[in-house]
Amino acid sequence: MARPVRHTIEFPYTRSLGPIIGAFAEGLEQGKILASKAGGKVQCPPLEYDPNTGESAEADLVEVGPEGTVESWTYVPEPTRSHPSDGPFAFALITLDGADTALVHAVDAAPGTLSKGARVAPRWRAERKGLITDIECFEVVS
Repeated sequence: MARPVRHTIEFPYTRSLGPIIGAFAEGLEQGKILASKAGGKVQCPPLEYDPNTGESAEADLVEVGPEGTVESWTYVPEPTRSHPSDGPFAFALITLDGADTALVHAVDAAPGTLSKGARVAPRWRAERKGLITDIECFEVVS
């Protein structure tokens, strides 16, 4: 039997952020989480359009969070080097206060400590660059 051959396929690209995602990135750099409004919903992460109708989002973003509620999660007991943590953590869908949609992010939580409805808050990096990784992870709050 032939041994499987492994290949790495990459799709490097540069994207201009535009007014909505650009404002979101600037907000992260300032320690704020911003959301767009479209179709009567507050979307975080922000979208440039209403996913149901395709209509453009409003130009002005609104601040949400920083705390939020865990909607669902999956635990990662043995992270790989491509994961955002060296130790066990969870990926969670988090609906931030004031938002109608959930964002996916890492939660620093020990096994058995995370549940649906858990309240979490971001742990910000000391040096921020306007990237989603400016939020190092979320942590459970009491």
